Amino acid sequence: MHMAFWSQAAQGKTAVPGIVEVRARYAALFQRLGAGPAAMDFSPGQLGSVAGEWVGAGDPERVILYFHGGGFIAGSPETHRPLVGRLVQASGLNAFSVKYRLAPEYLFPAAVRDGIDAYRALLAKGVQGASVVLAGDEAGGGLAFAVTLAVRNAGLPLPGAVVAMSPWADLSLSGLSMLCNRRTDQMLDWDMLFLAARHYLRKSNPCDAYASPAFAALNDFPPVMVHAGANEILRDDASKLGDRAADANVSVSVEIYDGMGHLFQADSAKKEAHASIARLAQFIRARSSVMAL
Repeated sequence: MHMAFWSQAAQGKTAVPGIVEVRARYAALFQRLGAGPAAMDFSPGQLGSVAGEWVGAGDPERVILYFHGGGFIAGSPETHRPLVGRLVQASGLNAFSVKYRLAPEYLFPAAVRDGIDAYRALLAKGVQGASVVLAGDEAGGGLAFAVTLAVRNAGLPLPGAVVAMSPWADLSLSGLSMLCNRRTDQMLDWDMLFLAARHYLRKSNPCDAYASPAFAALNDFPPVMVHAGANEILRDDASKLGDRAADANVSVSVEIYDGMGHLFQADSAKKEAHASIARLAQFIRARSSVMAL
């Protein structure tokens, strides 16, 4: 049934439902991300043609290039300040939170192009690839992998690592956790992601590696760390990325936190949130390096 819908939509026989309702659902979800660190610097910025926001006042030679979640159709650096701020605070690095173009105004692969353009601009500023960590949550987590794929295929210097929280990396929604966790996930559901994917992809194949890096060959990738909650519908997306990295003999750590839901890192009252952020920050510090020229 699901694949039939994809086929009909690709042939222009099925109208994609309105964007307003889906964005409203994401807006409600963003409200649950909580507040960011009180004493954190947030300032508008630009990397080449790509707008965004600089976060923190840490090591200027090491950078987290961050991609926010929101199903490729919603969200911004501002909505994800709580998550980015905690990661910056724990790691001691600066971050540039990318304001990539959103669908349906800008369709796939616009977000990927913005990501690699921002990365190219960092390199042009003299930042070493190995000093950059690509990171993101939900759609932004998948995008971090897609941009790394584009970086690799373009022959550019690779980033030091890729990090993702609750990544959405399979836009065909084929993971078993989509069904098994539909009652335990308090933030996302299949319908919400399905509509977001249709607005982003339109006639593109949901299994395209740049849309769904869960289907990509991750050969020659930098080290990978992925965290997800055992109770979320995107649990299997995290596992699939781990499998693809392991298949390619890439250094990978996938951590699934028992009893946790989508983006549990946003809940500062949970000890698991603190543990996850601390683990991610330690990995980011260890995998980003400044080498003498």
